[in-house]
Amino acid sequence: MVYTEEAFKAELNAKGWRSTRQREIILQTFQNLPEGTHLSAEELHESLREAGHNISLSTIYRTVKLMARMGILRELELTEGHKHYEINQPAPHHHHHLVCVKTNQVIEFKNSAILGITQKVAEKYGFKVLDCQLTIIGISPEGQRSIL
Repeated sequence: MVYTEEAFKAELNAKGWRSTRQREIILQTFQNLPEGTHLSAEELHESLREAGHNISLSTIYRTVKLMARMGILRELELTEGHKHYEINQPAPHHHHHLVCVKTNQVIEFKNSAILGITQKVAEKYGFKVLDCQLTIIGISPEGQRSIL
């Protein structure tokens, strides 16, 4: 999903939040990431600093949390002990993650059956699905070889 600058401002304003240049830069950064890239707040801070943007780490933390609450970003719990973020893609681009605890390898995969089950469960309880994340934690073939 690509948010235009105007749509992003409108959504922020509708929810009582201000549109700032820093928020726009952070959104643009996530929208321009290669598919499959997940950034922590610290990695985003470093990337923005290298690109010449002086945005404080605390502003980045607040902004990614806000964008996750708005449904623009997905907040991911991978294996490094801190959260990562990515653009929240609707179906059919919706995906899940397979994570190796040994190598920190992350594989994205799609499975429409997972989303179907999610929608059925949500409907049963009167919920509207905003996001569904399945993260499978395991040991990749490379990680298994390193155990031996």
